Amino acid sequence: MVVVKSTDGGDATAFARQDGLYTVCVRGVEDGQPVSQDVVCASISRVLSAKSQWAEVLEVAASPALQIVLSNTTEVGIVLDETDDVRATPPLSFPGKLLAVLLARYEAFAGAADKGLVIVPTELIPENGTRLHDILRELAEQQVPDSGFLHWLETANTVCNSLVDRIVPGQPDAAAHATLTQELGYEDELLIMSEAYRLWAIEGGERVKSVLSFQQADAGIIVQPDINQFKELKLRLLNGTHSLACGLALLAGVPTVREAMEDDCLLTYIRNLMLADLLPGIPYPIDEKTGQRFGMQVLDRFRNPAVEHRWLAITLNYSAKLRMRVVPDLLHYYERLKAVPQYVALGFAAYLLFMRSTRQDGKAWYGETQGQEYPIQDEQASYFAGLWQRLPAAEVAQTVLSNADLWDSDLTLLPGFAPAVTEYLLQLQQQGAAATLAAKLNKSQRAAV
Repeated sequence: MVVVKSTDGGDATAFARQDGLYTVCVRGVEDGQPVSQDVVCASISRVLSAKSQWAEVLEVAASPALQIVLSNTTEVGIVLDETDDVRATPPLSFPGKLLAVLLARYEAFAGAADKGLVIVPTELIPENGTRLHDILRELAEQQVPDSGFLHWLETANTVCNSLVDRIVPGQPDAAAHATLTQELGYEDELLIMSEAYRLWAIEGGERVKSVLSFQQADAGIIVQPDINQFKELKLRLLNGTHSLACGLALLAGVPTVREAMEDDCLLTYIRNLMLADLLPGIPYPIDEKTGQRFGMQVLDRFRNPAVEHRWLAITLNYSAKLRMRVVPDLLHYYERLKAVPQYVALGFAAYLLFMRSTRQDGKAWYGETQGQEYPIQDEQASYFAGLWQRLPAAEVAQTVLSNADLWDSDLTLLPGFAPAVTEYLLQLQQQGAAATLAAKLNKSQRAAV
């Protein structure tokens, strides 16, 4: 594998000093059991800088052995820059650089159909492959007059949608690095940490599966024509659970996801929220066993002692996350079951209370729970501040839930949902989060007997 860096930043020479080798220290939980594994990766042959070694990058483009291009440019990398020049050395944007590589390959092999590439972007944006393909085509139409190249681009190359799901905290701090060095018995300046769970879902048919032969080496790599199931499972069960539980956990005085998994009430709430409320509401056909299995893997990930995930960080853009991750699930739950998802309602109530500010400092808003102040980092913070200043809690709930600009739907039209949210909100105010949660779980257990 040849790695191409977009800039000269960072110490790329470290790979040369270590012959392209580096260690991934895997720490986590699988099937309830701790996992500790150290993997020496030997896939990188060299690292090139696009800024200073562009001619060498184009030489790689003309290599008969090249079959695959992977990208990881962060979400802002897959953008159309209409000022980009595909003939520059190098082009400014990632799509411009990739198009230049494809053009060099087309010219080197006279447009041979069997010299096309499988391109897999891993950026965390919806339909990342479709987006990248559309930008490549638009740039080609603007800058490459050869109609044969446009035909080759479209017919000989495949740009795949993909979904990557793995927490990689990166390089450990100095103390942890020293401990790991002692355990390993060697020094590795490129050593990184990773959780045990891994999923790389790639959309593609038999040709893609044949080219991406590495998928046979790891059960976490899946190549199939439709990967929407994996997107929905991650968005609804992992991200949706995070978004609904974060406010409740913070109001209960529990700062991290791992600590919540050590609290019996929060653990039960998170498990029931995920598997009883969110799983049935996923707006995509999901096999129940597949969903249950994924949910149990999420719980293992939440338990990981090697990853400190703070609930406060998850509250960033709280309102938008609920709209995108939870509301479609809530609406589909009502379509299917015509009942109130009680754990979702409690999560919404905690969100409403979390958004009640007690202080403003410039453009920043702050709330308070259990004597501790926290920032409200949400574009709706001032809207909520105004509501809480002039309305009682019940009217705040009614006003927010009926706001179709927030949710793209009037959630008060869902039978019983607004009353349930309002009741939980009043309980949270009067009794506190821990007591409200305990009472809810106790009531549910009595009902199940």
